[in-house]
Amino acid sequence: MSAHCQLTGAQPGFGNKISHSHRRTPRRFDPNIQRKRYWLPSEGRHVRLALSAKGVKTIDTIGIEAAVARIRARGGKV
Repeated sequence: MSAHCQLTGAQPGFGNKISHSHRRTPRRFDPNIQRKRYWLPSEGRHVRLALSAKGVKTIDTIGIEAAVARIRARGGKV
């Protein structure tokens, strides 16, 4: 599964791991991606989305229909 949210577009951030001796090595900060299944009443089917934790909360607020419309507007496939 790729580490990006279909709704918010959250992607990995990059930075450095800093050891006790203060040596720096590259690392990734991955978003908290969850695979969630939602019922889409307008199409009469379930959709499975890869969402960040913030994306799940956004769907709770705006609803699945508006969220799918946003995903499609960004050019995403549902």
